[in-house]
Amino acid sequence: MLLVILEKIEIMSIWFRDYKIEDLQWMLKDNMCERIGIEITEITENSLKGKMPVDHRTVQPMNILHGGASVALAESLGSIASNLIIDNSKFACVGLDINANHLRPASSGYVYAEAKVIHMGKKTHVWSIEIKNEKEQLVCISRLTMAVIEVVGKG
Repeated sequence: MLLVILEKIEIMSIWFRDYKIEDLQWMLKDNMCERIGIEITEITENSLKGKMPVDHRTVQPMNILHGGASVALAESLGSIASNLIIDNSKFACVGLDINANHLRPASSGYVYAEAKVIHMGKKTHVWSIEIKNEKEQLVCISRLTMAVIEVVGKG
């Protein structure tokens, strides 16, 4: 008789602690995120998701989503996510480089973004952020590099 033992494989989260969406709301207040309507919608085991309205705050004169608004959404999600995977008593993450390819226009509703980590090093983090429209069509893809810096006077 052959005995097969199946072990439960536990997926490890990338986050430094067990965060809830409510824990992150302060990061969206009194800054650009609040002004243009960026919201965090979900924290998965390995990604951070958010949304942003396509309205008078985020469109360009042609009434389509402004590329800068897409970049603001991408950098906001990636930056918040990067700071959630480190010990904030010792380190902080700040933007180093971002690029974006705008693939399709959006002119109404919301766009939805998901930031996924590509690289988690001691000095840098690299994120891929996909932004999609309400039909789940890719609107923009962005890559964000974050610098991990030591917080002066801590750790």
